[in-house]
Amino acid sequence: MKIYTKTGDKATTALFTGKRVPKHHIRIESYGTLDELNSNLGLLRDQEMDANSKEVLALIQNKLFTLGAILATEPSKDNRLKIPRIHLEDIQLLEQEIDKMNEELPEMTHFILPGGHTTVSYCHVARTVCRRAERMISYLHENEPVPDTVLSYVNRLSDYLFVLARKLSKDLQAQEVKWIPEKLD
Repeated sequence: MKIYTKTGDKATTALFTGKRVPKHHIRIESYGTLDELNSNLGLLRDQEMDANSKEVLALIQNKLFTLGAILATEPSKDNRLKIPRIHLEDIQLLEQEIDKMNEELPEMTHFILPGGHTTVSYCHVARTVCRRAERMISYLHENEPVPDTVLSYVNRLSDYLFVLARKLSKDLQAQEVKWIPEKLD
């Protein structure tokens, strides 16, 4: 398979169904941002962390490819996509992982500044890319329907990444820096 096809040389690209759209189309922005998130998760997963977190991140990376395929398919042609969809169980897995990690963490009383350790920072970068993907998908949803499970999964994923960053801070003995704004008189 050739990597270059030259079909995008005129600033268009093909959806899964073959329909050509501009490369800046919100559908392309949506799944392109998920691709960026997936790359950031790969970088995060390459860091030192517990085996369960690595395993969950690998599962998430696979789900992001599923999400991308769903978003690369026009809703009216959804029946042409022959892969499993995102299910409630996928969202529940993220919730279970969040709850499990939260049990081990100190109560949060303030916003937390991202940082403290390179691994934690990578996790926060992934979280913010996830939030951007969520905004893009939300915008797409205003114009063309997106399955509810896709919207929920990406929303829960950003929550998961926030809690994972806190867990990594604890595991790596990195200081969580609270954001405490100055009080004005």
